[in-house]
Amino acid sequence: MKVCCSLLLLSLVCVQLKANPGVKVRLTQKGLEYAKEVGLEILKKNMEKERFPDLTGYEKFGLGNVKYNISRIRVAAVEFPSASISLMPRTGIKLVIGNASLTVDMNWNIRTWMFRDSGRSTVYISKVFVTAIFSTPLDNTGHTSISLTSCRTTSGDIDIKLNGKSGFLHNFFIKYLKKPIHRSLATNSCPNIRSGIQLINEDLQSLNVLMPIDDLAEIDYSLNSLPAVFRPYIDLDLKGIIYPAGNYTDPPYAAAPFTIPDQRDSMLNLAFSEYFFQTSSFAYYTAGAFNITIAEETCSYFNISTEIFGSIIPEVAKYSVTPYPVMLKLMATETPLISLQQDSFTLEIQGSMEVFAVLPDSTTQSLFTMNIAANTSIALNIFNRKLMGSLCLNRLQFSLTHSNVGFFEVSLLENILSYILQTEVIPSANAKLSKGFPLPNLANVTLTRPHITIVQGYVLISTDVHYNY
Repeated sequence: MKVCCSLLLLSLVCVQLKANPGVKVRLTQKGLEYAKEVGLEILKKNMEKERFPDLTGYEKFGLGNVKYNISRIRVAAVEFPSASISLMPRTGIKLVIGNASLTVDMNWNIRTWMFRDSGRSTVYISKVFVTAIFSTPLDNTGHTSISLTSCRTTSGDIDIKLNGKSGFLHNFFIKYLKKPIHRSLATNSCPNIRSGIQLINEDLQSLNVLMPIDDLAEIDYSLNSLPAVFRPYIDLDLKGIIYPAGNYTDPPYAAAPFTIPDQRDSMLNLAFSEYFFQTSSFAYYTAGAFNITIAEETCSYFNISTEIFGSIIPEVAKYSVTPYPVMLKLMATETPLISLQQDSFTLEIQGSMEVFAVLPDSTTQSLFTMNIAANTSIALNIFNRKLMGSLCLNRLQFSLTHSNVGFFEVSLLENILSYILQTEVIPSANAKLSKGFPLPNLANVTLTRPHITIVQGYVLISTDVHYNY
């Protein structure tokens, strides 16, 4: 049932109660049903590969005892014709396996004071019923784990065929082999489930919830509170904060509460709040990612010089008679503002641009400084378990704040500056956005047919999943 638990517990964390999440994850009943099918298939494969310990003991027989030894036990086939999984509000998850059957091959050896024999046998166990209830409590370190709160196993019929053997005595001794098999099934089924859960918890404890995006930032996908179990779905509230790399000081924002619609057509819903993206903007602003320098050697399309600027602005031509290369330094002057509205993802950037002449001795001389207000929109897509963005420039506004060449009309420069931003700055930003934000990690699980919807306050990803065996 590893995939089921991976879907239910996407991350582990020290809990911070009463804080609104930056990211919500919802596992629907459809997702739970898929997890059940995959989990049962994994359980079948594991049972067929497992080697079981020998069973040795005594059973009373008349005036003496029957000593038995069952060895080389191997499950040849497992069938789960009926299984259901359901959510129990405020309690956990209930798994019911009904009318399961097993075919087991084994060696047997029986001995009494008057008779002994051995051979190979096939055991058919049918009408096996398992009811298990799982919860997701907090352990003493503040991490979420999976706990088996109750488990009950019953088995019905056991039919044993002693290969190549027949006769009254052999049929008589079969009942003495049935008893230890019944006991083993009754006493080991639930402990085996509990042992499997322990292995899953060990895997979950090793999950890295702090995921690097690049050299500048990383995401905290730790759980914000206990999973909330409702009848049609399970909600997981994740912290959902992007930090500057190595700096885990909380950003100067508070996450607003938000709710996502009850969409049952998809297995999994991932909702990324406006707060999540705003912390990303803050992290990259803090790291200086919005600062860029454009110089002659880095300009892709043409060489910018005082001669070009002077042909547009006479004041520059008078100030710099000798043509010099030009360097532009752009920087955000405050944290860019994210806004999520219906079908709209916008990024407002307030910044400044200082234009320098680069002198022959490599020193620079400031020509003028301008304020820039840029309105951009972001298109989202998903590739390789990452949420990727593409920036599009919608609107630019310029204003002159300081000039060493004298006053001039800013409108004269709008076309050339817009062209430089479109050809130099936007492609550079898109190259960074193309690295993408890693989505909450699901081991061996890929998203299938994901659909992105932008609504007021959050981005919703509705998707099915596929487990890679």
